[in-house]
Amino acid sequence: MLRGRAVTLRPATDADVPVLAAIRATPEVRHWWRGGGDLAEAVRADLADDDLTVYAIEHDGRVVGAIQWYAEPDPDYRHAAIDIFLDPAVRGTGLGGDAIRTLARHLVDQHGHHRFTIDPAAANTAAIRAYAKVGFRPVGIMRRYERGADGRWHDALLMDLLADELPD
Repeated sequence: MLRGRAVTLRPATDADVPVLAAIRATPEVRHWWRGGGDLAEAVRADLADDDLTVYAIEHDGRVVGAIQWYAEPDPDYRHAAIDIFLDPAVRGTGLGGDAIRTLARHLVDQHGHHRFTIDPAAANTAAIRAYAKVGFRPVGIMRRYERGADGRWHDALLMDLLADELPD
């Protein structure tokens, strides 16, 4: 269990699947998060992925989202990649930034990571602003990086953050 200023991160379990699927089903989240079909199955697949660590984000005793990470295994390119989604009802409250800082600090202290990446859709200006507040910097546009719900390819913005740039 990881504790931030306002959030608690704990390993997500099968018991979290209904609430996480419901959050992913909200139009504001579903628009940016890939995956169609059964969202509960998509969440279960993430939980079962041995290369991915998924935490439920709790605030005031309620699950308000999820944050996940995976590590690049090649030691010459070592870094951790982070993804996050939040219930739209708590957006703009600083909980996402708190969750990212809490996870990143854990990844530095417990796993020795020195660099983090995040890759929002290039059109997701709200997410890009939120990640910049945490300290992430734009690296570059990854053209036609992911297929959207509309079936077309969309650009993403690669952003990174170095451990020594992580605010306390």
